[in-house]
Amino acid sequence: MAQPNHDLTAGAGDVLSTYLRGQATAFLRALRLHGESAANGADAAGEGDAARSLRGAARRISGSLATFRVVTESAWADGLRTELVWLSSTLADEHAYAARLARLMEALHRLSGAQDVPAPRSSAGALTVGSARAGALLERQLNLARTRAHSATLQALGSARFHAVADAVAVLASEVPLDAVAARGRVAEVLVPLAEVAETRLSAAVSVLPPVDGVQPYNCDHDGQWHEVRRLLRVHRYAREALGEDVTRLSAAGEALDRHRDAAEAATASATAARTPRIAPATAYALGVLHADQRHEVEAARFAFRELWLPEPAVTPG
Repeated sequence: MAQPNHDLTAGAGDVLSTYLRGQATAFLRALRLHGESAANGADAAGEGDAARSLRGAARRISGSLATFRVVTESAWADGLRTELVWLSSTLADEHAYAARLARLMEALHRLSGAQDVPAPRSSAGALTVGSARAGALLERQLNLARTRAHSATLQALGSARFHAVADAVAVLASEVPLDAVAARGRVAEVLVPLAEVAETRLSAAVSVLPPVDGVQPYNCDHDGQWHEVRRLLRVHRYAREALGEDVTRLSAAGEALDRHRDAAEAATASATAARTPRIAPATAYALGVLHADQRHEVEAARFAFRELWLPEPAVTPG
């Protein structure tokens, strides 16, 4: 296990406060940039980047408050964590729908062999015939969902609830409410054991994942288990960040699980579209091929995570 870069004899409250204040400052900076980009109107890319930074800071604060709860004033930590989870989830929906649509359209282009046009339009072959209609159907469904998510985001950002969260984070940027006793303990005695609890929970969840053997390449029954591993890995990574460790490997494993989540949700979206009443057989066929393609991507992401998390032991020459 990697050792923390922080002095193990440093005060637990001091180290945790430094990390949380830094993330609170990042949250407020991203919030300001998000507001400026939204006011500009034309800076959609800047608004999206700011929203991602805002979500990242919110997740790091909430994850750290969960892992190191006993070092803080617990009632305060529980309340703020609940609100930050709500905020990051609300902000994530619009981006998720847009990314899902882009992923599915790219896959349709690749599968139909039409690489140079915005949507496949050739009339040759059953897949190509259905791809254009499948793409149009997905665009209608996912753009509608994204529009609703955008409205929900705007409503959330204008709510008293959000302003209360922003005010709480602004206070956090200068002062972290700490438990008077636990915060005086040393990093080695307080923060490291708490971080190890988060790692143990992750290891337990990984240990019960089904094997990646390709026997059932389209099995989606275990997606929930993998999503839970993704969540626990993120909490573990944030804990190690707070301790000053190198989290490069954890980030790479997390990216594999992000791809898993994206592919699984894209497969679900294509299956949902295929259940639309009265669609043409060619459209349903294209959506079925798209669903199978995304399930292959799910399996590839599972394998990539296994390779990163459980590398094969080195073979010693005989």
